[in-house]
Amino acid sequence: MSTVKAFSIKALFAEVSACSLPESSQLLTRVKGNDFIDCYCIKAEATPRRAAEIITAFPAWSEYLLKLRHLITSPFGLSQHGPDAPDKLGPFPVELETENEIIAGFNDKHLDFRVSVLCDQGKVYLATWVHPHNAAGWIYLKAIMPFHILIARDGLVRVGAQAIV
Repeated sequence: MSTVKAFSIKALFAEVSACSLPESSQLLTRVKGNDFIDCYCIKAEATPRRAAEIITAFPAWSEYLLKLRHLITSPFGLSQHGPDAPDKLGPFPVELETENEIIAGFNDKHLDFRVSVLCDQGKVYLATWVHPHNAAGWIYLKAIMPFHILIARDGLVRVGAQAIV
């Protein structure tokens, strides 16, 4: 006799927690005044590059949300795929890579943003920093926040589900 587990967003994300980004993160040097920063973590062993590759290998449902974002924002001249760069993780150009952390992202018309994947003491941290330039940047940030949280937490769940080194 087989049992089927009920689908639960709460159960899916139970292993991921909101946390503080470790003080060793280079991303913290960017944070000023009213900037936005959040961080989630999960117990997992990984290199920053491998964890970031898993996180940016977006599942179909988040790819759909990104296509919807492109459709809505293209009339405003926002970047759709990030600037060209020799090293990218998904649409994000890599800015910094160390043994414990990788930071990627870019500046756009309405805001600057970076994501950090930091691996430290058996945990993988995913942090996002945003510096809105104007009211449009703040409106955009508020509008995407529920989706950002789902995508970030889902990325870490996928990292935790894979045996990686």
